[in-house]
Amino acid sequence: MTQADARLSVLKTYKLYVGGKFPRSESGRVYEVTDAKGRWLAHAPRSSRKDARDAVVAARKAVAGWSGATAYNRGQVLYRVAEMLQGRREQYVAEVADAEGLSKAKSAAQVDAAIDRWVWYAGWTDKVAQVAGGGNPVAGPYFNLSAPEPTGVVAVLAPQDSALLGLVSVLAPVIATGNTAVVVAAEKRPLPALSLAEVLATSDVPGGVVNVLSGRTAEIAPTLAAHQDVNAVDLTGADAELAVELEVAAADNLKRVLRPPAGPKGTDWTADPGTGRLTAFLETKTVWHPTGSLGVGGSAY
Repeated sequence: MTQADARLSVLKTYKLYVGGKFPRSESGRVYEVTDAKGRWLAHAPRSSRKDARDAVVAARKAVAGWSGATAYNRGQVLYRVAEMLQGRREQYVAEVADAEGLSKAKSAAQVDAAIDRWVWYAGWTDKVAQVAGGGNPVAGPYFNLSAPEPTGVVAVLAPQDSALLGLVSVLAPVIATGNTAVVVAAEKRPLPALSLAEVLATSDVPGGVVNVLSGRTAEIAPTLAAHQDVNAVDLTGADAELAVELEVAAADNLKRVLRPPAGPKGTDWTADPGTGRLTAFLETKTVWHPTGSLGVGGSAY
């Protein structure tokens, strides 16, 4: 037996990502994650309700700084995430292949699409205001201007069918527009999301802007949907029955709710994302400002 044959593999210990740190689950629980063929891959932390509440606290603390950053700066940060993903491309190709049972070529295509998706949303950070806002024609001596503002803390239930590309497709637009996020990773495919947290932690994304939880979606999601300090919830990763339960809980403090797509096929994550998710978690602030006496005779300015 050679020394290489005798060497034991260093198995990775996955942790949550909350407030820019990597804690273990408060409960100490883990659950087994297997590949598409049922082979053991790792143990992932099983988040508790307290983990969810801690993640909301971290996300709330980060709102002011992240929403107050310039749109251009947020775009730079998102582009840095894409750069870091590109540098660890081979790792994610292997993780997505294991999680989704894809060939290496198909997995590579998914990872490349996820990197491109980050770049797409990085480019939109300083342009969405021109699409979602503008000047409004009014009858009277006023400027009437509408401008989009972030909703606040968004609970994101990641898609169950797309461990990385789907996750990026629902997370990137949330933070691109100045919101902070508490993400519940795909229940059976959490490892790419937990690894993505390592990229976020080294990509200039301030701690608390993105918080990643793993575990049972049906256990974590109700706490987030009912939390009074969560402003919106994306139900993409919830099945139809759970989605109804969460909608009822979210109504208590009038959360914005993005419902999962209808139909058995779900969402095609490879399709052009458009701007729908960018505007889903924005509020519109409208300002009236008197112009004074404007006309052919001159201006008060």
